[in-house]
Amino acid sequence: MSDEEHQFESKADAGASKTYPQQAGTIRKNGYIVIKGRPCKVVEVSTSKTGKHGHAKCHFVAIDIFTGKKLEDIVPSSHNCDVPHVNRTDYQLIDISEDGFVSLLTDNGNTKDDLRLPTDENLLTQIKDGFAEGKDLVVSVMSAMGEEQINALKDIGPKLK
Repeated sequence: MSDEEHQFESKADAGASKTYPQQAGTIRKNGYIVIKGRPCKVVEVSTSKTGKHGHAKCHFVAIDIFTGKKLEDIVPSSHNCDVPHVNRTDYQLIDISEDGFVSLLTDNGNTKDDLRLPTDENLLTQIKDGFAEGKDLVVSVMSAMGEEQINALKDIGPKLK
């Protein structure tokens, strides 16, 4: 064998894939799929019959989970599609900074300060108004394929003084 020592550069993640393969014919409505490199939630699936060349095709209509854009894709039902690993985590809102970043409290007591306020106007005003009123707010953060965004809000009552 070799006497050399190998140096490996360590990366932040454990090398886990951001997606996993799934056969196109098994993906259903309300499932997730990657279309044009974006994680999407499937809103409509239609399957065509096998044609002259022998493949049934699945037509997916999906909405990007971060931007809300509608995307479409047509894939042979026997082929594999990429499905994103989607996680939803709840954090308690501690503070909103002037530059649009939020400070969140994690389950283990640390703070998470790298998330921006959501771009959705309705959710944005709910968060800002609730925080201004001094309510205890819990935000749901959706993460997939290396992106994170606040996508929901829960009011757990007034702050204890």
